[in-house]
Amino acid sequence: MIRKERSKGSGFNKIKNMKILLISSYLPYPLFSGGQIRLYNLLKELSRNHRVTLICEKRGNQTESDVKEIEKICEKVITVKRRKQWSLQNLIKTLTSSHSFLTTGHTHEEMKRKIKEELGKNQFDLIHVETFYVMQNLPLKSRITPPLLKGARGILPIVLVEHNIEYQVYSRFVKNAHFLLRPFLAIDVYKIKREEVSFWKKASRLIAVSDEDKEVMRRVGVDATVVANGVNPDQFNYKNVQTAITQKEKKILFIGDFKWIQNRDTLSWIIRDIWPLIKKGVHKNIKLWIVGREIPDSIKSLTNDPDIIFDQKSSSHPAEQIFHEAYALLAPIRVGGGTSYKILEALSAGTPVIITPLSAQSLGLRDSEEALIGQNAKELADQALLLLQDSNIYEKISKNGRALIEKNYTWKNIAGKLEEVYESTV
Repeated sequence: MIRKERSKGSGFNKIKNMKILLISSYLPYPLFSGGQIRLYNLLKELSRNHRVTLICEKRGNQTESDVKEIEKICEKVITVKRRKQWSLQNLIKTLTSSHSFLTTGHTHEEMKRKIKEELGKNQFDLIHVETFYVMQNLPLKSRITPPLLKGARGILPIVLVEHNIEYQVYSRFVKNAHFLLRPFLAIDVYKIKREEVSFWKKASRLIAVSDEDKEVMRRVGVDATVVANGVNPDQFNYKNVQTAITQKEKKILFIGDFKWIQNRDTLSWIIRDIWPLIKKGVHKNIKLWIVGREIPDSIKSLTNDPDIIFDQKSSSHPAEQIFHEAYALLAPIRVGGGTSYKILEALSAGTPVIITPLSAQSLGLRDSEEALIGQNAKELADQALLLLQDSNIYEKISKNGRALIEKNYTWKNIAGKLEEVYESTV
């Protein structure tokens, strides 16, 4: 059973040995996506103090070896086969029901059965749900907010973690879709929003990963707690700054997964508007280094500049190696929620970042202290030029960024904040 231990130097009673049922829309291994990185590292930290049973969807390309990696850090792992999202059955169900395409694809009878079995056999202290669109698999009483589930201490609380505001992500997709599809997609976005907000209100506690997402939740009447993303500073170790400063050819890095609309939008903006201004100010010995799998031809066709390198091969290299090779990270995201792993990883590696206020606010970064911030193409280009021309600024930004990571964004710190949410809930 759970027990309390008083933390040194404070009056805070830290709860140990909670029994947690964690429901996830994905198996958090291998570490290919931001969600997998986050959940894997949090599970690794949580397992030091608590017992976690994980029930999750497993994709066809994930192996039993991947499951065994998670079994090392969980008391028990139960997987169900991930259903194919794009199927005629799902499309028909979506068109003929009040449920969104997203939720329909993650409604799983086997998962429902496994959850009921575990709740019947074990006395859990709380349920942690990763992403709202698997929450319908819980045996919820739809008219009760929060739902009443029986747990070890009476009512079993539900902690819901949202990595994004999904209806906002899909709204941006609708804007870029063919005009004939937009009315149908807009209806589905409406369904997603209704479901997402409904599940926020049914959770005992709601977790966002950024202040921006928290504000969206507040506007619909739901109070959320921010538990941001993190990074492993031992993996993304601090590079030799003097070597970076004195290297002859300097690579300005953009790295991302191009299935996400915000990455395609950002890179198009860089190529069209920001990079030409940077190159005009420096003239030689700089490259725009674009790293990612399956870079769209529509992006490649935007330029024939020989100083722009489209590099798909390096996407298979360790991320820390890429950040050590890069002179700076240019990541001026204009749309999107959450907190960017690539920014956290660059900061940990000592690679200065050039970003927009949107990303800076999410991470608490100050202009000319931990990052260089610009609102528009000219400001961002000027910040890049300053970094290229002033070694003192480069060294300052590099050191301050790393210090911020060590203070606020290690996985140990992030897991501690999650535990505080648990403790205030049970």
